[in-house]
Amino acid sequence: MPSIVKSLRIIADPTRIRILSLLREEELSVAELQEILCMGQSRISTQLAQLKQAGLVTDRRSGKHSIYDAQPLEKTGNIETDQLWTVVTVAASEIDEIADDTRALSLVLSKRQDKARLYFNELAGKFGRHYCPGRSWKGLAEMLLKLMPPMVIADLGAGEGTFSQLLAQKAKHVIAIDNSEKMVDYGAGLAKEHGFLNLEYRLGDLMAPPIDDETVDVAFFSQALHHAAKPQRAVDAAYRILKPGGRIVILDLLKHQFEDARELYADLWLGFSEIELLGFLETSNFVSPEVAIVHKEEEKPNFQVLLAIAEKPF
Repeated sequence: MPSIVKSLRIIADPTRIRILSLLREEELSVAELQEILCMGQSRISTQLAQLKQAGLVTDRRSGKHSIYDAQPLEKTGNIETDQLWTVVTVAASEIDEIADDTRALSLVLSKRQDKARLYFNELAGKFGRHYCPGRSWKGLAEMLLKLMPPMVIADLGAGEGTFSQLLAQKAKHVIAIDNSEKMVDYGAGLAKEHGFLNLEYRLGDLMAPPIDDETVDVAFFSQALHHAAKPQRAVDAAYRILKPGGRIVILDLLKHQFEDARELYADLWLGFSEIELLGFLETSNFVSPEVAIVHKEEEKPNFQVLLAIAEKPF
């Protein structure tokens, strides 16, 4: 049996309480714990090593990975051990992040069962790595744009409007919103130069775009949400301007630790976790949300891209 005194010392740390609470529900790999907790591998591995040394978790090998579990130890029937796990339960009730951890765990478990997504991720990872004449992501994107039905689209946080101009090739009307007067003037000039009569630039804020209620079919945030002072208000605003049945699309960075991004790119937020994006969407009353990691950059700091899509109910 683990030393009670040593175990109490170990579980005094909130991060270890969060890990134990997760492992009581499901055995998990380090990578899965990283995804749920939004922490680095070394930090989680250190915490797991201490929990294992204290006899509070077990591990087993599964291929190249170690899988950690706390369930067998919790169910020993020993009185002292039962009391220890009671302490863990009470401590967990005082940690605000536990609720998000539980939701993130459900997301991770659903991914395990999503064989189609795993297959697509593997397939997408190979696309473009080997030369094939005429095959490119640009070509694929252009093809998909041509298949897009005519819609009214809001590009929220458009910058100079490169994405807006791509959308304008097929959209009924594109409204590009940016809070920089210079960006708006520059983008409007490009639209006029290239003959995009259906592309309109407006000066405004992500959290209060100058667009009438329920007039837009799709609201895009393309690497823009992490520039919003209050991301939830920006998502709420997208809900306001969307027609019933309209969709919100968010492309943003997965939460990272590259602090220089605040200075280099004026980022207010260092990305978002999947569970944070889900939380924004659900709080704004969107339905049928889907969130997935769709790209990982090969060069450091190895930014990863999240795609989130949801609908405004009728």
